[in-house]
Amino acid sequence: QFCEEFKEKCPICVPCGLKLAEKTQTAIVRHFGLQILEHVVKFRWNNMPRLEKVYLKNNVMGLISSGTQSILEEESHIKDVLSRIVVEMIKREWPQHWPDMLKELDTLSKQGETQTELVMFILLRLAEDVVTFQTLPTQRRRDIQQTLTQNMEKIFSFLLTALQQNVNKYRRMISGADLLPLLCSQAQANCRVGIAALNTLAGYIDWVALSHITADNCKLLEMLCLLLNEPELQIGAAECLLIAVSRKGKLEDRKPLMVLFGDVAMHYILSAAQTADGEGLMEKHYVFLKRLCQVLCALGSQLCALLGSDSDVETPTNFGKYLDSFLAFTTHPSQFLRSSTQTTWGALFRHEVLSCDPLLLAMIPKYLRASMTNLVKVGFPSKTDSASCEYSRFDFDSDEDFNAFFNSFRAQQGEVMRMACRLDPRTGFQMAGEWLKYQLTAPVDTGPMNCNSSVLFLSAKTGEGLCSVFSPSFVQWDAMTFFSESVISQMFRTLDKNEIPVNDGIDLLQLVLNFETKDPLILSCVLTNVSALFPFVTYRPEYLPQVLSKLFASVTFEVIEESKAPRTRAVKNVRRHACSSIIKMCRDYPQLVLPNFEMLYNHVKQLLSNELLLTQMEKCALMEALVLISNQFKDYERQKAFLEELMAPVAGLWLSPEMQRVLSDPEAFISYVGADNKIADPVLEDPSGLNRSRISFCVYTILGVVKRARWPAATEEAKAGGFLVGYMPSGSPIYRNPCTEQVLKLLDNLLALIRTHNNLYMPEMVARLGETFAKALDMLDVEKNAILGLPQPLLELYDSPVYKTVLERMQGFFCTLYDNCFHILGNAGPSMQQDFYTVEGLATHLLSSAFINLNNIPDYRLRPMLRVFVKPLVLSCPTEYYETLVCPMLGPLFTYLHVRLSQKWQVINQRSMLCEDDAVDDNPESQEMLEEQLVRLLTREVMDLITVCCVSKKGVEHNTTAAVDGDDDEAMATEVTPPASAELTELGKCLMTQEDICTALLITAYTSLSWKDTLSCQRTTTQLCWPLLKQVLPGNLLPDAVSWFFTSVLKGLQTHGQHDGCMAALVHLAFQIYEALRPRYTELKAVMEQIPDIQRDSLEQFDSKLLNPTLQKVADKRRKDHFKRLITGCIGKPLGEQFRKEVHIRNLPSLFKKVKPSLETDVLENEDGEGLTELFEP
Repeated sequence: QFCEEFKEKCPICVPCGLKLAEKTQTAIVRHFGLQILEHVVKFRWNNMPRLEKVYLKNNVMGLISSGTQSILEEESHIKDVLSRIVVEMIKREWPQHWPDMLKELDTLSKQGETQTELVMFILLRLAEDVVTFQTLPTQRRRDIQQTLTQNMEKIFSFLLTALQQNVNKYRRMISGADLLPLLCSQAQANCRVGIAALNTLAGYIDWVALSHITADNCKLLEMLCLLLNEPELQIGAAECLLIAVSRKGKLEDRKPLMVLFGDVAMHYILSAAQTADGEGLMEKHYVFLKRLCQVLCALGSQLCALLGSDSDVETPTNFGKYLDSFLAFTTHPSQFLRSSTQTTWGALFRHEVLSCDPLLLAMIPKYLRASMTNLVKVGFPSKTDSASCEYSRFDFDSDEDFNAFFNSFRAQQGEVMRMACRLDPRTGFQMAGEWLKYQLTAPVDTGPMNCNSSVLFLSAKTGEGLCSVFSPSFVQWDAMTFFSESVISQMFRTLDKNEIPVNDGIDLLQLVLNFETKDPLILSCVLTNVSALFPFVTYRPEYLPQVLSKLFASVTFEVIEESKAPRTRAVKNVRRHACSSIIKMCRDYPQLVLPNFEMLYNHVKQLLSNELLLTQMEKCALMEALVLISNQFKDYERQKAFLEELMAPVAGLWLSPEMQRVLSDPEAFISYVGADNKIADPVLEDPSGLNRSRISFCVYTILGVVKRARWPAATEEAKAGGFLVGYMPSGSPIYRNPCTEQVLKLLDNLLALIRTHNNLYMPEMVARLGETFAKALDMLDVEKNAILGLPQPLLELYDSPVYKTVLERMQGFFCTLYDNCFHILGNAGPSMQQDFYTVEGLATHLLSSAFINLNNIPDYRLRPMLRVFVKPLVLSCPTEYYETLVCPMLGPLFTYLHVRLSQKWQVINQRSMLCEDDAVDDNPESQEMLEEQLVRLLTREVMDLITVCCVSKKGVEHNTTAAVDGDDDEAMATEVTPPASAELTELGKCLMTQEDICTALLITAYTSLSWKDTLSCQRTTTQLCWPLLKQVLPGNLLPDAVSWFFTSVLKGLQTHGQHDGCMAALVHLAFQIYEALRPRYTELKAVMEQIPDIQRDSLEQFDSKLLNPTLQKVADKRRKDHFKRLITGCIGKPLGEQFRKEVHIRNLPSLFKKVKPSLETDVLENEDGEGLTELFEP
């Protein structure tokens, strides 16, 4: 505290600081002395007398000249603070009052390596502050940047000369360093300056005119290439080269960069890569390799940009050499390096000129061959089974990290492989075929014994080892499957029908169909290959029965027949995979499957006859497949009869008196599903499992039918088949769905089940749950992890049983049941259309079932209800039913949701205020964190629902651009102006005519602006707030209401002001409201006057221009900027800035108003006729 007060208040800071900074003091004392001087320059400069400034400046330059230790001895933090002080002075005085600053730095650098390095630090820091971070006022920034630009030739010449001289000296010294130790330290000093010069160049290359980089026949680039083979300087050189080659700008200016494809540059780049790679894995070499790889990628991007059909740039003669070296990075053991090359390969394969180049076409088989290796998932940092593992330990903190990276890398490879196969589809197919044949005959290698208990248990039973996700065989199968899927699908898209190699494809399909395995992971890959090869069956339909029998065999797959053990996830996945393959086939090729419909139907009936053979989900998947094929009947009566027959078992069960009693009484329901039991053995014992599965079966089936049954897409076919029943007043056709009659007779019991399910959350019902099932209505761990963004442990994904205990099975049952019931209601509107919306008293039925007891429904259940039921129901509702169905339903719902969310956010805000006093709980899985995240997600769901109901999509720009600060730092951070066409939908207008709904919508939208969820705030501000308010502007709003709307936006600014996107949107909204309503409501001015630090005269000026239409000629942007300055006092700041002491840098007389004068002192003295005496005489 004494130190801080000393810096703030002591009148003799400068002499004290200089005394403490003397070379004779210890480093820590000197550092404090220099800190005092920095503080003086930053915070007291404006009030210092001229002579004191000159005194301080001369002494600081003296410290650089003779007040520091030699370059190798001086502490880096001393060098850093010393350069900062000089930069702070430059920012305040250069060039107007210190025109010879660059000359002085040049003079200092001639004294030796120590001073040259400090000058480099100063130049780098200056560029960072002025150009990169832009930490000073606009006019000062402009003055300094323009003066730097004018002197750039000198600066570059200085940097290059320093670099060259020191590198030459370093090389001379190093060759004699073995003989004399003195030469060794001199060499190190020269090396230090070389590194500093490269770092400084890196700070300038990014933004200076390209002509400086390519001057003197690209001397700089040549020098950087030479330094790639200098171990101590190569990383800095590669960094500079990378920045240079990545430059954007006019194509004409970038052409000289093609010199890097020349013989000399290519030679240096490639030899440096070979040397670095040949010296074994060391972090330094590996970092350098990464930089070189980036340089080659950037070179490829420049080539793609410069080479075009209308360009005079030609394909470089060394293009083949470039591709070979690039391929070397794609085949390097490091998975990170491999992935770094993918984007550039994609750009080359896509390029209009290069994609026809014979050299690139010849590279495609090599690239695909490399991809075959790269798709194999090896290289986990915790393992040692591949050369990649060692590199992964540098790049990834954990196996989970690596896994996430590899999954996105593999997806990226898939994209690029498809591009390559667009150019050469046959090669890819041929390689896929060879690899597939090899895998089908290769012996299974499960790797070291898997110690997971369920895998051991199954292996013991079957007498053979099963693969885990890390087994050598599985990773090969997995990679091969991905490869074949990618290239085969692309071949079908690229080749003409008559060019497809049908015989080869059918031969491969035959091999896959004949392949038998008991390993679930491998079988899953086999099924994917069946699906990938299935398009060949369209040429040879006689193979369809074989495909079907392969898939049906997998639907009932077990590792051990009649197994009573819980199935592992891998087994579940195989069965699910087979079901979804059948659905996909029926969805994508219904005409092909239609002739085999009877065979398919009989097979499914046979499977359904055994209640225990399939899970409910599997049964329903097969029924969905049948429904999809029945859509091809194109005959209403025939399809209706079929659906009636298909659903007869469900209807019998669902409408039975016992089921009716169970579904409509919460107590009976709890007892029927067994949730009131106490169970001794929670893994094996589950007496009510069958009852639960019966309910699930019914619900799944209703959902499948509602989702899949449809009328023909073509109006003529629909008419001929008896699906068309008439036309709307607008002329659009009205269709009937063959499933309507079946589904509607089951609707009452479905609504009863939903009402019962909602009532289960009443405290007295929760109390009835048995000891084992006290947490049956809680979230599943999987759901919690998804909300908290925690990764799943890798092995668990496949090897563990799906529900470990009867409690987890019960939780899964409740969760899935709840979701599926709402999915049915959400699909009912689009599926049955007017037949559903005209159900007698539908609004009342829904309000008394789905919306009952909402107070006790937890957030994690309310979210899916809004998303999968309310949103689709409302969006597909015809206009005629808005008044009778939508308004009566949404009115109470929106009012309730506003109250609920307001209370939740109030709790969160109070909690965060309390937390500031206590130590915050660091456990990310803590209950509070989960609840808070759920409130956020629910808020987004509610605001999204209101937005889709009210605002037409075509007018909504999801503009969440990050802030880009232009030349004017007072400008809006981003222009998030909603386009003028963000209008209300018909439904929105209808809702806004009802007073209670209108109030609920407006209050929710504007209150939500100060809830602590940035994403929700930005969306609501840009899409919703203004269209809603605009709708009520013509009426007579109460002054209090107007003030409240405006204040809500300002409160939002207080909460979210530190987020540029949000801030820009909120400022724009506040501006819109003030401009539109200030002429009618003086109350808004009273609100403005309460803003902290508002300038009253500036407000008067703004108001007078606003209220006097004849004066209003100011451009929209200028008015908005003026308004933003007025309300600055209520814009929230990031925590890091809230208590920061303000730095004020004064503007100097403008340098560049009319012409850009050269930096001569007489121009400075004579500008505007005033003599600007130099403040800093050299």
